[in-house]
Amino acid sequence: MCDGVELEAIASAEGTPLYVYSAALLRERFAALDEAFDGYPHALHYALKANSNLAIGRLLHRLGSAADANSIWEIEVARRMGFEPHQIVFTGVGKSPAELAQAVPLGLKAINVESAGELARIEAIAERLGQPARVAVRINPDIDAKSHPHISTGLKINKFGVPVDAARELFATLKGRPFLKLVAVHVHIGSQVTSLEPLRGAAQFVVAMAGELGRAGMQLEYVDVGGGLGISYDGVPVLDPREYVQAIVEAVRPTGLPIVIEPGRSIVGPAGALLARVIDLKPRNAISEFAVIDAGMTELMRPALYSAFHRIERVLESGAEPHDYEIVGPVCESSDVVGRDRSLAPLAMGDLLAIRDAGAYGAAMASNYNRRPLPAEVLVDNGQWDVVRRRQTVDDMLELELAAAPVTTL
Repeated sequence: MCDGVELEAIASAEGTPLYVYSAALLRERFAALDEAFDGYPHALHYALKANSNLAIGRLLHRLGSAADANSIWEIEVARRMGFEPHQIVFTGVGKSPAELAQAVPLGLKAINVESAGELARIEAIAERLGQPARVAVRINPDIDAKSHPHISTGLKINKFGVPVDAARELFATLKGRPFLKLVAVHVHIGSQVTSLEPLRGAAQFVVAMAGELGRAGMQLEYVDVGGGLGISYDGVPVLDPREYVQAIVEAVRPTGLPIVIEPGRSIVGPAGALLARVIDLKPRNAISEFAVIDAGMTELMRPALYSAFHRIERVLESGAEPHDYEIVGPVCESSDVVGRDRSLAPLAMGDLLAIRDAGAYGAAMASNYNRRPLPAEVLVDNGQWDVVRRRQTVDDMLELELAAAPVTTL
C-alpha cells in the first residue's frame, strides 16, 4: 500500500517500471527538518538534483521550501515550480560562462562560488550589468563525510570548493570589489552522511570562518552548511533529523546568523519506490536463481554506480519458504544488478516488486540507454494517485533527432 492505495492497482493501471511517491511522507519528512529548528532563523533549500519532478517541487514550495539548483536548467525548472529567484541558491562545481551570464541578472539569493576564476567571471558580468552579484564562497574544509567515495565532496582531494588558505586570500580581495556582495560562506561535505560528527564539524568550521570574516569587517547574512543527511536504506537506524538540526543550531547560535541547509535525499528518498515486474527467471547456481525484472540501471542507477543497497520486497506477500535470488535488470550490462543475494518468497512471472527508498537519485538519474523510455511517475495523495510524469515514448525520444536529421534513402 501507499497512503491507503494498493500498489498493485497503480501498477496495473499505469504499467511498469513505475515510480510511486507518497505526498504524505514528503510533507512529514519536510516538517521533521523544518520544525527541528524550534524557531531558530533558517531556510530549507530543497536540492533539486535529488528529484526535480515538477509536482514534487511544487508541493515542497507550498510547504515553505526554498530551492538549491545545480545548473541553469534546474534554476529554470525551480522557477516553473514557483520559486522566486531570491529563494534559489545556485550551487555546482562547473558553472559555464553561458550559465553565469543567465544566472547573474536574475538576482538569486546567492551563487555559491567554487573558485577564484568563477568569482572573477561573475564579477565581470555584474560590472557590465551595473549591479552587484550576491555570492557565497564554497570552502572545502577537508572533512571526511565517511560516506561512499563517489559522493564525498569535502576532502581536499575532491573537486569541490575553494581550499581554506585560498579562500582566505580570496576574502582579502573582496573589500575592493564593489560588484561582489559576499552574503555567506558555504560548505557541503558529501551525501548520505550517517554520523553526526562530520556534519557538526562542518557547521563548526563555517562558524569559525564567519567569525574570521566578521573580525575583518565583513558581516554575513547567513551561513550555509549544505545538505548530506543520510537515510536508512537497509533498516539500520541513522541520524534523527532533530539530532542533526540541533547540532547545527548549537554550533551556529553564538553567531546569531540564520542557517541555510540544502536537504534532498533526506526528504524525498524514503518517499519514493520503484515498482517493477518479474519478466524472466533462470538458474543462477545450485541454490539461487536470476530474477530478471523490467527495471534496471536505466531506471535506478545507484546500485550499478555505487553498489548501493535498496530493500526489495514483494508487493503481494506470500507465506511460502523464501528462496535466494539475484535481482537483475534487462539492460545489456553485467553491472545491471538491482539487488544481490536477496531472499524472497518464490517468484513467478508477472510478480510485482517494490524497490524501496528510491525517491532520490532514481528518476533524476534515469537514462535512455538501450533506447529504453523513461518510466512514468505517480504521486499518491489523500487516497488518490495522479500521473505526474507520463511514460516516455519512442516518438518522444526521436523528436529532436527527426527534426534535425535529413531524410535519406538507401
